[in-house]
Amino acid sequence: MEEKQSNLNTIIGLGLIFLLLYLWMQYTAPPKTEQQADKPVQPIENKQDTQAKPDVQPVAPATLSDSAKVSALATTFGAFAPAAIGQEQTRTLENDLLRVTFTTKGGRIKEVFLKKYEKVSVDTQGNDVKNPLRLLEDRKNRFEYIIPAANTSAGVNTADLYFTPAVSGNTITFRAPTSTGGYLEQSYTLSPDNYQLNYQVSANNLQSALSPGQNFLRLNWVNHLDKLERNQEYERTMSSVYFKTNDKDPDYCDCRSNDSENLGDTPVKWFGHSNQFFNTSIIAQDFSFREFTGETMMLTDADQDLKILRSTAIVPLDNGRANMTIYTGPNEFDRLREYGVALEDIIPFGASIFGAINRWVMQPMFQFLATFIGSAGLVILALTLVVKLLLYPLTYRMVHSQAKMAALKPKIDDLRKKFGADQQAMSVETMKMYSEHHVNPLGGCLPIVLQMPIWFALYRFFPAAIEFRQAGFLWASDLSSYDVAFKLPTYVMGFGNHVSAFTLIWVVTTLWYTWYSMKQMDQNAMAANDQMKVMKYMQYGMPVMFMFFFNNFASGLTLYLCFSNLLNIGQTVVTKQFLIDHEKIKAQLEANKNKPKKTGGWRDRFDAAMKEQQRVQEEKTKKTKKK
Repeated sequence: MEEKQSNLNTIIGLGLIFLLLYLWMQYTAPPKTEQQADKPVQPIENKQDTQAKPDVQPVAPATLSDSAKVSALATTFGAFAPAAIGQEQTRTLENDLLRVTFTTKGGRIKEVFLKKYEKVSVDTQGNDVKNPLRLLEDRKNRFEYIIPAANTSAGVNTADLYFTPAVSGNTITFRAPTSTGGYLEQSYTLSPDNYQLNYQVSANNLQSALSPGQNFLRLNWVNHLDKLERNQEYERTMSSVYFKTNDKDPDYCDCRSNDSENLGDTPVKWFGHSNQFFNTSIIAQDFSFREFTGETMMLTDADQDLKILRSTAIVPLDNGRANMTIYTGPNEFDRLREYGVALEDIIPFGASIFGAINRWVMQPMFQFLATFIGSAGLVILALTLVVKLLLYPLTYRMVHSQAKMAALKPKIDDLRKKFGADQQAMSVETMKMYSEHHVNPLGGCLPIVLQMPIWFALYRFFPAAIEFRQAGFLWASDLSSYDVAFKLPTYVMGFGNHVSAFTLIWVVTTLWYTWYSMKQMDQNAMAANDQMKVMKYMQYGMPVMFMFFFNNFASGLTLYLCFSNLLNIGQTVVTKQFLIDHEKIKAQLEANKNKPKKTGGWRDRFDAAMKEQQRVQEEKTKKTKKK
């Protein structure tokens, strides 16, 4: 009975753990705040805004001189009419990590080619296809400023202006001249060994070209994210607009639905558009962004793009300029942390305690192990060993608690003979026995519960850490995505069109461990007890059920679970057979029983409650017999 009770407690604990894990997996992103939930979600402006807008250029007669053309454009562009005439050209800046292509049309970044990374897609046969990885490359993208130009009704859009380029070393400068002798300048300087651009926007002698008192630009950034990963559904739910106000932790728009954030007058330090493993962010250096809005628009697998992101903000031109830093590259934790503005929080490691575990425990531990081990899969094995060693005191306590329950087996068998089918009395006396011998029947569950934060954290760690992206191990080609043991002839809802080998191994080892744990139980008693039979089926059924969820998860996670299961089996067997002194436990339990019993406390109140419940049950039984 005590082994049955111990295993029953373990089953209940595991059931609660799997239930919480399931709920966590169904919605891993933090829920919206009440303000977010109440806000109506608007699409990103309108459908026309998501397409490439035509140039706003009235066509002047070909016979007119350049000065005549400028005069004709003045009603639309004001003093910026000279910059409304031109032809698009491209220029590049390059280092060992990336090549940035700029366009003179708008003076903006047209494409970022990351040299050390590839994007992966799946062809019609289910094979991986790798191509060069580019950010900000979509022709529908917008990165533009609305200039409050004098004598114009709606201002001037830099996307409609042709900037004059000048390249000097690793710096490129774009100027849009005005008819009053001034110019708007955008300057980009590429760092020699980083994914960083020092970016400056400046207004030079534009006092007469701008509306009175208007010393700012309004930025409009629309980004059609490209599909970069094999598991597009996972990538989509880990991509969003991120932002950080000056005095709060970073936040982001909802990852799983259309969302909009409007911060009003709250000053913003930085904001960025992020895929699962890559981001482009803009950091204010000597000012704060104002009137920031961030929006996300969900798309489907059938769409060409992954998701549409948009940000707008006011860029003040204090002293005629605004200095910024643009980061456009991979979500490498240490590299992002060097900026000192919590930019590393753009990595979707999770929130609260789970994110803290990943950022300050798992990530440093992985990086340390990776300095000695070249294979990411073997690093996961080493990481599993370290975690299991750190948590071994909990494992020992669990096995020790089970051993104490086993030591009470003869006494509980005697209670079963004494009370027979009277389950109420049996429960009262069993709990009294536990109290007398100082045995906690939940001791086997508590260590498992205490490990849950680590399990939940690892669920977010493996698909977020770029170190696992396209890192292969055995048959898995990408530990940040699912592994494929074999392909299915058709798509199976909730399962996909493949079978993950690591998931199958986890299911088999979990079932084997379940069988090992249950083989010492009283099978006759279990067969006679409907509740125990249900628990038995549940314990065997849960791994099979979760196979449908883990099949499409990051294979790094399922690989960790496989290693964890094997180590659990080894730790349990070794601890039970070689490290637990069962005779000493029996002697200690008898000594506990012979100690003077303390009066008061929760045990006495619990015993009294159980006895009262037994009395009520007996009265109900008597009334039933009389009827």
